[in-house]
Amino acid sequence: MTSAPTTDAPAPEAGLVGKLSTLDRFLPVWIIAAMAAGLLLGRTVPGMDDALSKVEVGGISLPIALGLLVMMYPVLAKVRYDRLDTVTGDRRLMAASIVLNWVIGPALMFALAWIFLPDLPEYRTGLIIVGLARCIAMVIIWNDLACGDREAAAVLVALNSIFQVIAFGALGWFYLQVLPGWLGLAQDDLNFSTGKIIVNVLVFLGVPLLAGYLTRRFGEKAKGRDWYEDRFLPRIGPTALYGLLFTIVILFALQGETITSQPVDVARIALPLLVYFALMWGGSYALGRGIGLPYDRTATLAFTAAGNNFELAIAVAIGTFGVTSGQALSGVVGPLIEVPVLVALVYVSLWLRRRINSRAAESPGARA
Repeated sequence: MTSAPTTDAPAPEAGLVGKLSTLDRFLPVWIIAAMAAGLLLGRTVPGMDDALSKVEVGGISLPIALGLLVMMYPVLAKVRYDRLDTVTGDRRLMAASIVLNWVIGPALMFALAWIFLPDLPEYRTGLIIVGLARCIAMVIIWNDLACGDREAAAVLVALNSIFQVIAFGALGWFYLQVLPGWLGLAQDDLNFSTGKIIVNVLVFLGVPLLAGYLTRRFGEKAKGRDWYEDRFLPRIGPTALYGLLFTIVILFALQGETITSQPVDVARIALPLLVYFALMWGGSYALGRGIGLPYDRTATLAFTAAGNNFELAIAVAIGTFGVTSGQALSGVVGPLIEVPVLVALVYVSLWLRRRINSRAAESPGARA
């Protein structure tokens, strides 16, 4: 998503954030403004949320789908698809990602939902659904900004999408029906639409992934790699941010009135989410470094494990319980917390990158 740096400093790690484009450097400001705009639209424009929720085909919101497609295409067009075999051969990365995303992540969110929301079953169920929806969309943006491994992110996102289709319904049944019964907790009766999950995965990931692959393949074939990397990609890069901001505006406009009229409930939902993102990102980053992954793949592991596919979580919650349900509110609060927290973690990740490279430069082997 980032456009070409505007300066060519001799030390690439010095002032890394400062060398981002103006759009990327002030990303938190634009995101906060988009959130505020969405909330304002939802509160002040009569029938705005109803109109947006009705513009859909097959259960997919067309405005949200449009924003996601515009957001993801430029980043996926950057991926070097000829290098993907170097990622799938990294067994440490692949195994760690599967365990973090499909064992630890859902279990952690289940535990936090019951610890923080034992008396609010609707919100608790919504949080558990968020925990089951592993990230296949915006994580590509955060990974790109944090200088993670693009090819690794593409592979892990594809892996998550496959597991999403196969495992989401089964895990939902286990965490919302079976496990609470085993633990003597109140049970929630849910039915998931596997077809809806498949359609969402194909739209939100499959379409931009195919477009990005075809663009790189035929663009390089027609104009060469230098033209593609140096001229085409910087030109389309900023559109990813525009798509991200548009998506955020639409999401927050859908439940603007609900969010602003129930601040205490929103705060209670937000607290376990904050704990979740901090533990998942920090634990995943520590694991990546512990098993010997380089910085770029460690960052990719951390962001793909910490992020969640809130678009899918919202779609499942609304489709199952309705647009004004507590479960849907939990889904909407997800990006309200996730977006600024993961943006902050991008800066933390860049700071850690500078420390790693600084230590490497100061080591006796580097000076020799």
